[in-house]
Amino acid sequence: MEYLSGVVERITFINEENGFCVIKIKSKGFSELVTVVGNMASVNVGAVVSLKGEWKYNSKYGKQFCVYSYKETMPATIAGIEKYLGSGLIKGIGPVNAKRIVKVFGEDTIRVIEDEPERLIEVDGIGPKRIEMIRKAWQDQKEIKNVMLFLQSHGVSTAYAVKIFKTYGSDSIEIVKDNPYRLADDIWGIGFKTADRIAQAMGYDRESYQRIRSGIIYVLNEFANDGHCFARRTDLIKRSSEILEIGEEDIESAIKNMLEDKTVIMEYDDAIYLPPFYHSEVGVARRIAEIVRTKSKYCSYNPSEVIQSIQEECRIQYDDVQVEAIKKAITSKFMVLTGGPGTGKTTTTMAIIKVFEKLKANVMLAAPTGRAAKRMSEATGRNAQTVHRLLKYSPLEGYKNNEENPLDCDVLIIDETSMIDIILMYNLLKAVSNDTVVILVGDVDQLPSVGPGNVLKDIIDSGAVTVVKLNRIFRQAMGSAIIMNAHKINHGEFPVLKGGKNSDFFFIEEEDPEKIVELVRQLCKERLPKYYGVDPVNQIQVLCPMLKGAVGAHNLNAVLQEALNPSDISVKYGGIFYKVNDKVMQIKNNYDKNVFNGDIGRITNIDREEKVVYIKFDENEVEYDVTELDEVALAYAITVHKSQGSEYSIVIAPFTMRHYMMLQRNLLYTCVTRAKKVIVLVGSKKALGYCIKNSKSIDRNTMLVLRLKELFSTT
Repeated sequence: MEYLSGVVERITFINEENGFCVIKIKSKGFSELVTVVGNMASVNVGAVVSLKGEWKYNSKYGKQFCVYSYKETMPATIAGIEKYLGSGLIKGIGPVNAKRIVKVFGEDTIRVIEDEPERLIEVDGIGPKRIEMIRKAWQDQKEIKNVMLFLQSHGVSTAYAVKIFKTYGSDSIEIVKDNPYRLADDIWGIGFKTADRIAQAMGYDRESYQRIRSGIIYVLNEFANDGHCFARRTDLIKRSSEILEIGEEDIESAIKNMLEDKTVIMEYDDAIYLPPFYHSEVGVARRIAEIVRTKSKYCSYNPSEVIQSIQEECRIQYDDVQVEAIKKAITSKFMVLTGGPGTGKTTTTMAIIKVFEKLKANVMLAAPTGRAAKRMSEATGRNAQTVHRLLKYSPLEGYKNNEENPLDCDVLIIDETSMIDIILMYNLLKAVSNDTVVILVGDVDQLPSVGPGNVLKDIIDSGAVTVVKLNRIFRQAMGSAIIMNAHKINHGEFPVLKGGKNSDFFFIEEEDPEKIVELVRQLCKERLPKYYGVDPVNQIQVLCPMLKGAVGAHNLNAVLQEALNPSDISVKYGGIFYKVNDKVMQIKNNYDKNVFNGDIGRITNIDREEKVVYIKFDENEVEYDVTELDEVALAYAITVHKSQGSEYSIVIAPFTMRHYMMLQRNLLYTCVTRAKKVIVLVGSKKALGYCIKNSKSIDRNTMLVLRLKELFSTT
């Protein structure tokens, strides 16, 4: 074992996921900078490091010192201190303030920050507010160093260590020692596998109940991530045994204990639920039954007369199916209105609104996402809100509108209902009084919700409520190849790919993934903006079946970022550079910031000194600490699943057989129907054909249909 010490001059590479670094240090006895490689948690430019390791020769990079352990101490020289403080280590101190502070205090700088931070007022440009920020950041940094070194010794990356510290603070070490499996429950981005790796490094028993319990919950959450409300008992045992690498009898024993203490719930002999999904599913069925069984106060009106007066006032003529839908809306307590593009869903919804307004009803409108709510407002000329805003959700208090404080409305109309998962639907229906008329609008043939359940389809399939399906394509929509081809796809027919230059549906055939990537780049950067006169970032959206692979969203984002965003102001997190003007998407609900999964925004500013990124979502500008950037992703390209409820002027979508795992009819259908003006499909006819033939979307484990049928069979 050999020893080396020196001052960190540069950090040339850092892997945020595992803490692996490549650094350059200045060391006595060496005329050039020495390359040092290894896991060095939170090492900073300017720091003095004492290293233990061995010399190795890399054929590509030459002689390197491979670190096994290290110790970091404060720099002693004025130049070192300035470099150390200016590295971005301390929130509130960037290169400019570092220079100012060191100019005032010289070699005494570190001691002043440590013991007398109030003296920083002597530095030009530093006020009380910034002093408090620096004081807190310095203290946090000291504590986080200890936490990081502890966690690193158990194989935890620097990125996760920061999150753990932000969650638990100075108690981090004790909490992790006591129960590392808590990490999977408490911290976004840390799953069971990471927590288990830490636990194993700490010597936890592989067959401990704590570990098995955590593993079973992880598997159930994995089922939920795939859209299931529950797991079949045999599937749960098998999957848990595989992941935990222990015998099935140990899994069965743990499940028995978990059923006894209500950690999980089992019904129908083999359906095992996590409690939130169970209570939501039972609650949705119960609430629908309670609403339906309450007589509507509008059923005494003559629907035909009301419809006739609306038609005369608005100089419009509804077709027979639309008239039937309006009549059923008036006479029903709970109704579903479904249909594909061009079938008049919006017109019919508008007619229903007008009818109820004529009957002096208080009508409320909502949709699952901000974008869908905005579209609903634009289409109806009425205020529409997100479901969360409608229910006055706050992180601390939950939903303010609930069973004890129901919504004050006579009629509730929800658009894009296919996006609503079982938990959100339950919270919505809890806030609806039994006297309210509920109308769900949506296209049941689109992809189901990202979250668990298949709520809209299940409600329709149950036969428990009134359903109106619009099938007729209106004449004005027939001129659109997008709409005609969408219906062809939905009916299992191959779309018409040959369209003239005035068409709104194009197909470019290409098999080679690298050439597809280049085609997408050219279409976004040059061809489509030039031809249609559109903004390539705001008006063009690339939709992909998958995240991974050459033509997946991850790679296309990197390519399109380089092509469309020349900004050189950036910050790196998790191996990704985020730049000013980047188009990004929120990928988890953050109720504190009032941004939700699927919201798209633009990065407006990056403050590298404060380690803060500003992102504007519509009119809402939100502040993110750099460590929170795993909540967002670049959005030049997104998955089709993430596009639900949105429309884009122009859509570009690559489809290849490399995506075969995801190639389903409803995925292609959803993709095509996202385009308002133009869609360009790039890829192979074989992949399109595979989509169209594959009508079997993966069945989701839900019991909602059965629960509804049971409730309504007793009436």
